[in-house]
Amino acid sequence: MQLSSCKCFRETFVKSEDFVAQKIVVTKDSSRGVHFRRAGPREKVYFKSDEVRACVVTCGGLCPGINTVVREIVCGLNYMYGVNDILGIEGGYRGFYSKNTLKLTPKVVNNIHKHGGTFLRTSRGGHDTNKIVDNIQDRGINQVYIIGGDGTQRGAALIYQEVAERGLQVAVAGIPKTIDNDVAVIDKSFGFDTAVEEAQRAINAAHVEVESVDNGVGIVKLMGRYSGFIATIATLASRDVDCCLIPESPFYLEGTGGLFEFIEQRLKENGHVVIVLAEGAGQDYVAQDMHAFEEKDASGNRLLLDVGPWLSQKIKNHFTKVQKMAINMKYIDPTYMIRAIPSNASDNVYCTLLAQSAVHGAMAGYTGFTVGPVNSRHAYIPISRVTETQNTVKLTGRMWARLLASTNQPSFVTDNEALNGEKAAGINNVEISTQS
Repeated sequence: MQLSSCKCFRETFVKSEDFVAQKIVVTKDSSRGVHFRRAGPREKVYFKSDEVRACVVTCGGLCPGINTVVREIVCGLNYMYGVNDILGIEGGYRGFYSKNTLKLTPKVVNNIHKHGGTFLRTSRGGHDTNKIVDNIQDRGINQVYIIGGDGTQRGAALIYQEVAERGLQVAVAGIPKTIDNDVAVIDKSFGFDTAVEEAQRAINAAHVEVESVDNGVGIVKLMGRYSGFIATIATLASRDVDCCLIPESPFYLEGTGGLFEFIEQRLKENGHVVIVLAEGAGQDYVAQDMHAFEEKDASGNRLLLDVGPWLSQKIKNHFTKVQKMAINMKYIDPTYMIRAIPSNASDNVYCTLLAQSAVHGAMAGYTGFTVGPVNSRHAYIPISRVTETQNTVKLTGRMWARLLASTNQPSFVTDNEALNGEKAAGINNVEISTQS
């Protein structure tokens, strides 16, 4: 072990026995629970600066803040530890064995945080563990920083396992990335705040449109494949939304307490209605109507049917043919607009913390970990922990209760359905772990 060359005051060093608890609200009979090593600089490091050859790769869909994370990994390695040999793997996992690399220096990445997308380019799929690790070994890489979502992190876990089986001294660090905020364990994923902020523009536009006409019905479709966090938080932030539909909450159109009845009621009261719709909501209904078969993309994710136009047409048909009532439908789909922009100020700070935590962990000799805040304290989390389940909006949780109180929309679920959902969500949180 070498004495640290990290440019930090001694008081900022984190001790190896410092842990972060996953749960901070417990009962007196609760077990000790799950704890993770606290992230941050260590007084002793494992790697000598001049022996480090690091690489950074970005995979999967875009998200505000990717470039900030890349920049801060490069600058953190160079400024804090004096590392000069850093490679950018271009085009996702395929870049490892396609020999697509770029020499990264603080000068090269200086301004990339001002732009959306990813400076290193990205792709879905293309993961071949043996080819990737062969390339890591051939190039003499001993630190691998992998930025990506749940599929990418599962790939990172396979790389870590293969590296361990070959006995290579390589640190594998993951930085979780998902616009949907569905990464388990951590408080929040980077880029989420920026996406919610950008979504306000679409919601405001829909509200202005429907407020200016008779019987205006506005639908805004936002991202959220399996988790409706963007739609939920954007709705809470807006205060102009009448109804929010998310994947976790089944809804029905007709009958007492259905969506059609609620829309009709709001049109009579206010003359307009705004609906925020997560892209993964109502997929079973759409598939049933369209007689569609389930397909998957290159990352293994289910290809979603377009619920926005489907719901718009259903509402039009109901009010024109059944209610004999003319409505003005305004449909806005800013799906990719909210993720293709630079990160805002708070996300920039957050991305910096994530990147520096990953650098400190790798330099200290930790491997097979991902980074993120757990109860507002940054921690090193085993990659397997963030890939074993997905974070979803709990219909019995306080956040969804706040939304229902804000919009006064129907809950669309019975007490038994909500209870079963809560039980299913709780089964995954029992394993105790204190490893890095």
